[in-house]
Amino acid sequence: MHEHATRTAHRGRRPAPSTITSELWLRARSPDAESHSGNAPATPPGKWLWFLPIRALDAGWRLVERAVKDGKLGPAAKVATLGNVFDGDQTRRPVVIFTGDCTDEGDVHRVLVALRTLGINDALAYKTDEATALGEYGNRVSLYTSPAGTTKVVRRTPRYAAPA
Repeated sequence: MHEHATRTAHRGRRPAPSTITSELWLRARSPDAESHSGNAPATPPGKWLWFLPIRALDAGWRLVERAVKDGKLGPAAKVATLGNVFDGDQTRRPVVIFTGDCTDEGDVHRVLVALRTLGINDALAYKTDEATALGEYGNRVSLYTSPAGTTKVVRRTPRYAAPA
């Protein structure tokens, strides 16, 4: 369906990520993040990564988007649209849920528990924004993982070496 038609069909709601090819990402920000949007982060951000099959992408994104806007998760989230072509499995797209400080293990765990409370029970990986900036992707880059259906955070040693 054409993007304009999708917007009209949803009566002003943002179009679903599975219908968009003209943008790479859709984004959501928490109310707190909006008030600090002009400031550079003083702490290193990180993100939980949830890879969804395209057939489940719209419902998963609506769930995360609402929770972020309600202040229940981290400061922001984003979802890859169909216009976002990456080297991974083309039948899936990532939903990225940010935390404000990748070194704050308590907050990393709090966001994981909130995701599980929303019903997100898939295995999740957590990586730093620094790893992304260094071009590091793939299974061995995660700082933490969480096995499916648990609130357990497993610390990993990422394959990249952070600059001193």
